Amino acid sequence: MPELPEVETIKESLRKAVEGAKIESVLVNNRCLRISIPHDFEKIVTGHQIKKLYRIAKYAIMDLDNAYSIVWHFGMSGKIKLLSTKNPILEKHDHIVVKTSADTIVYNDPRRFGLITVLPTDKLKEDALFCHLGPDPFDANLNENYLFRKFQNKKTAIKIALLDQNIVAGIGNIYASEALYESGISPLRCCSSLNKNELKKLISAIRITLSKAIDAGGSTLHDYRKPDGSAGYFQLQHSVYGKDGQCCPKCKKNCIIKITQGGRSTYYCPHTQK
Repeated sequence: MPELPEVETIKESLRKAVEGAKIESVLVNNRCLRISIPHDFEKIVTGHQIKKLYRIAKYAIMDLDNAYSIVWHFGMSGKIKLLSTKNPILEKHDHIVVKTSADTIVYNDPRRFGLITVLPTDKLKEDALFCHLGPDPFDANLNENYLFRKFQNKKTAIKIALLDQNIVAGIGNIYASEALYESGISPLRCCSSLNKNELKKLISAIRITLSKAIDAGGSTLHDYRKPDGSAGYFQLQHSVYGKDGQCCPKCKKNCIIKITQGGRSTYYCPHTQK
């Protein structure tokens, strides 16, 4: 599932390719995604300029010049293909084709857990997709005082809490494991056991981990590809994720283990993470 670094990579590729371009036509081959594509989607977006591209949590947003915004979420297997041709040869699971005055955008999603919709730009933050979200990991509002207030009476394990989009928006399973390793904090720690110094260290580790992943174009483990079709390579820099039984980069022992928390895989080193 594309997490924050992968969505940031997709967003940036789209921004460079089509920001400022005009949407010339839209072809919807399948409306049955996680949420059905609105019946008037084509009418609302066709003929309008893409003014701005940005990211909210794990969503890529396109602001148009008609006060509407296209919202993309990539679910488990969704990916964007950016093509220079106006007449692309479509493949299986190519659900939507957006032709612009620059490149053509194709959305492909085998599992159809993704989402494409259109919302009034000035109502985005009020929509059910966004109104519950916590601060972005790079937002200044995410600080040790904020997390301390959120966690002081919370008995949940810190790894599970980091995946709660109501607390911090955008962190997924891969980067929660990696950031906890970077900070030296065990994923098993109860949230309320963390002091402000530890939370400050954790926030720094989250930002360092996500920044490195963005620089590497994200992690390609299964379906994810960048819009040019190439793979991200942060998976080559993972310290613990997917490395059970392998050597810990810090303690140099073959002690990375895998456990299950909240139905998700967690990887960590019990010697270096306390």
